[in-house]
Amino acid sequence: MDQSIRFCTTDDGVRIAYATSGKGSPIVRPGHWLTHLEYDLKSPVWRPLLLGLSEQHTLVRYDPRGTGMSDRDVDDVSPELWLKDLEAVVSDLGLDRFALLGVSQGGPTAIRYAVKHPEKVTHLILYGSYARGRLHRDDAEFSSEMLDAMCTLILKGWGSDNESYRELFSSRYVASSNREHMRWFNELEAISASPEMAARYFRALADIDVRKLLPKVKAPTLVLHCRGDRAAPFRFGRELAAGIAGAKFVPMEGDNHVFLEHEPASGTFFHEVARFLGDKRQLVSKVAVGRHARNWRALISQLHHTLEPFTAVVSLSIGAISYLVSRFG
Repeated sequence: MDQSIRFCTTDDGVRIAYATSGKGSPIVRPGHWLTHLEYDLKSPVWRPLLLGLSEQHTLVRYDPRGTGMSDRDVDDVSPELWLKDLEAVVSDLGLDRFALLGVSQGGPTAIRYAVKHPEKVTHLILYGSYARGRLHRDDAEFSSEMLDAMCTLILKGWGSDNESYRELFSSRYVASSNREHMRWFNELEAISASPEMAARYFRALADIDVRKLLPKVKAPTLVLHCRGDRAAPFRFGRELAAGIAGAKFVPMEGDNHVFLEHEPASGTFFHEVARFLGDKRQLVSKVAVGRHARNWRALISQLHHTLEPFTAVVSLSIGAISYLVSRFG
């Protein structure tokens, strides 16, 4: 998949990198923690989502301030400033009307935009998202003391060669992944932001609270959430849907915050989003063909490794028989 990367500047002077891919009615994905425009396109974690959304749409995504290919050295990060990043990208592209896809932290940013600019948002899709951060949740796991501890771990271990530090976070986002997915996610953490910026982001995420804005959302809304999500527990997705009038709520099977290509949640997501947006039905999508091809290659490789010892035995046996026949025949 080809993408075009450009840069724009927010009204407070921060340079934001954004990318467009695909062709069709636009879908804008507000920026969130842990992204890098170039790296994401190669990642087995993010690539399937990007490919699927780009099949019938122009997908717009960007690295928020302080991360990825956008300006890294910024004075501050906050929910209000993340909204400025989104507004700058939309303005630079001259978009009139479009769908918003809020993934995780991008959900609250999408909600803020939809309330402030209702005339621009045709559809609002919220996946793995929430209305309130850790400091506004009534749960001991999300206490201020735990937040301080997590930020200390980020500062001490984010840039370390020891992946066990970063894996504390990876295991929450891709809980049921294999080692390849975990490795990619660990590397994404390392290249997406510095330890200092990652800690500032984590603290800013904790202070998100858009609950009062939910009744003000006027756009048709679709909320999707995995039942076993550890990073943003299922109840917070349900809270989102309950707070937005007329929102459709779709529970998805899976334990990951970011669904993986082989999981049932992947099929559910693309089916529900396509139906919600009124996309033309495809008998066989390029994404599905690619997925089946990769699955076949993996199966053939596994079969080869399984049969390889037996093949060696057969070859040795044939060689031994040929030698005996030539020697004593």
